[in-house]
Amino acid sequence: MFKSVSVKNFGALKEVSWRRLSSINLVLGENGTGKSFLLKAMYVALRTCEAYKRGNDKRDFGDILSDKLYWTFQAEKIGDIATKSKDKKDSLNFCAAIDESTKLSYSFGRDTEKQIKNISGIPSVNRSAESIFLPAKEVVSLQKVIIKSREQDRLFGFDNTYYDLARALNNPTMRGRSSDRVADARSHLEDMLGGRLEKDEDTQSWYFKDQNAKKFLIGVVAEGVKKVSILDILLGNRYLSPESVVFIDEPESALHPAAISKFMDIIYELSLTGMQFIMATHSYFVLKKLYLLATEHQCSIPVLSLGRERHDTYDLKDSLPDNPIVAESIKLYEQEVDLVL
Repeated sequence: MFKSVSVKNFGALKEVSWRRLSSINLVLGENGTGKSFLLKAMYVALRTCEAYKRGNDKRDFGDILSDKLYWTFQAEKIGDIATKSKDKKDSLNFCAAIDESTKLSYSFGRDTEKQIKNISGIPSVNRSAESIFLPAKEVVSLQKVIIKSREQDRLFGFDNTYYDLARALNNPTMRGRSSDRVADARSHLEDMLGGRLEKDEDTQSWYFKDQNAKKFLIGVVAEGVKKVSILDILLGNRYLSPESVVFIDEPESALHPAAISKFMDIIYELSLTGMQFIMATHSYFVLKKLYLLATEHQCSIPVLSLGRERHDTYDLKDSLPDNPIVAESIKLYEQEVDLVL
């Protein structure tokens, strides 16, 4: 679980510091302020910790990190990820407190091709859990294309967030009962979606089975249903565990407002198992629902609000402060009042 993160000169992020993260965390900001960039930077660090010293993988930490940076941000050289500066002397810096014993930091300049020399806080053992990134677009219908693109063609196009997810969906469904909270969350997901995705083991094709046991081809299933169903699949095949961190880019994408609200309830339910959620959103519905959950349960939900020139941090447990999403909703309400009057 992330405790804190700070970055400097990391793509669109000039300098950001976010501390006291909790089980559910939210990143806000206009387009181009670096929300997805930050989530991907955190994801790369965590997946490196999870891959390091796992099984027969003998690569050193720096090699794994540089490889994941390369395939996640898809730059010709990893130095291209660093923010351009006039004097060309500012280096990219990343620092994060992960779990209780890992405080990872690394830095490199724009001239770096592949090897990262400045790394500290390398964990002594690998992180045993599996974490995942759920992109704004669904992945199920593109699973075979994504895997072929990366494993056979070795082409840029689908970054590591898509590739890791496509591979995670291949885990076989595990038999036996999950914990009560996970079982309840899966049941609520099925109720929300009206069914669940399943895989035909003979054809290796996905289909949707509704609550009346009627089956539908994946091509006719709504994108929002396919996207949210991925979470159910990863719970069912036990890829996700109580130590997993789940990154979600635009959880509201392709979902009706009522479904967004239910989805946030399910995320809160799963957070009680120990999972951590780090999400980026544009949605007033996501923000307001999480504010209501934080208020109802008196739980910390830290928010990082990114701007063009500065960033702010606050906790939804304390209030719903001014930010561009709330300001726009108020602006529309005031326009409505003016029209009525």
